[in-house]
Amino acid sequence: MQNPPPGIPALHYGWVIVTAGMLCILACLGFGRFALGMLLPSMAATLHLSYSQMGFISTANFLGYLASVLVSAHWAGRIGSRRLIFLALLLVGISMALVSRATGFTSVLLLYMVTGIGSGATNVPVMGLVAAWFSSRRRGRAAGFIVIGSGFAIMISGRLIPFLNRRIGPEGWRASWLILSGIVMLIAFVTFALLRDGPEEKGLAPVGDDETSAPADNGGVKEEMNIYRKGVIYYLGMIYFLFGFTYVIYATFIVTTLVRERGFSESVAGNFWMWVGFLSLFSGPVFGTLSDRLGRKAGLMIVFSLQAVSYLLIATRLPGLFLYLSIGFYGLVAWSIPSIMAAAIGDYVGPRKSAAAIGFVTFIFGLGQISGPAIAGVLAERTGSFSGSFYMAAAFAGVAILLSGFLRKPKTA
Repeated sequence: MQNPPPGIPALHYGWVIVTAGMLCILACLGFGRFALGMLLPSMAATLHLSYSQMGFISTANFLGYLASVLVSAHWAGRIGSRRLIFLALLLVGISMALVSRATGFTSVLLLYMVTGIGSGATNVPVMGLVAAWFSSRRRGRAAGFIVIGSGFAIMISGRLIPFLNRRIGPEGWRASWLILSGIVMLIAFVTFALLRDGPEEKGLAPVGDDETSAPADNGGVKEEMNIYRKGVIYYLGMIYFLFGFTYVIYATFIVTTLVRERGFSESVAGNFWMWVGFLSLFSGPVFGTLSDRLGRKAGLMIVFSLQAVSYLLIATRLPGLFLYLSIGFYGLVAWSIPSIMAAAIGDYVGPRKSAAAIGFVTFIFGLGQISGPAIAGVLAERTGSFSGSFYMAAAFAGVAILLSGFLRKPKTA
């Protein structure tokens, strides 16, 4: 890289890694997962899908994701994170393109499971790169900027998909899948050109490495540990499970609640969800940076407290102002926990073990994502309202606050 003019600080390549990572998350999770909710109604009408089949399609994606995160760290170690991310994004893009040609439930189910496999194999190594490229004092901020890719994807798909449906008609969802898949594959090639597995490939030290007198996380005893024998990894997994269990209940059922129980039109409810996407752009950077300054424990407790309030406000059926507050609080902290969790894992296990540890706790998190909506849906069916489901989410968020409060500091920063 050429030296900058005098007086202008050089941009560390770590922030290029962050930009590429944000694009990866936009593609693998934003388009690969969060666009489904907007695509399902028109898909269901064309393919004659029942509500249970729609649910199974979503579950298949999570199952593929879970299977993938268990082995993605191993493959990242064998072929490198950069190559794995490239191949995984191609898998996401190709499977989404094939979904656009699907003719029935079974083909969508199997293809969308493949999309989940690619999503997991992208997400884990991307978040693992944070520990390699950033010192402990900068990891939360870096991870925070990476995870906002999902928020951008929610906003893009929220505008693009309705536009295509209006222009093309009932088969518009096919064009949406095809266009989104093209964007994903373009991102695969762009990020392959930008990503590097570690700062040593550029002859650099991690970002912020000169800000602390502690030794850099570049090896040593930390790297020889067996993460599966480290109790704090299971403890972090419990906290991450509770996040997965609770946040996805809100994400899955808030629009249905607004339409069926609050009397809003689908377009107005969709606009609320767009605001969630917009506010979520601030969630990762703000609370990731906050966790760098106040500590991971304080960051987790603050985020789970705001989430608990959000769930309670929607559960209690209070007037309109409180509904806006619920959506605002939820959007403001939407992607905060993943960014803090990625930074915390780097603090505890160091950069070389981060991808494996992130993969393991993400697997536990995925179990929460699968079980949360299923239990909430059964509860709502029996009570005739999602209010009890949101109360349950608030209670589980309260448990997460308590667990976060007992989280001990890592032995080295």
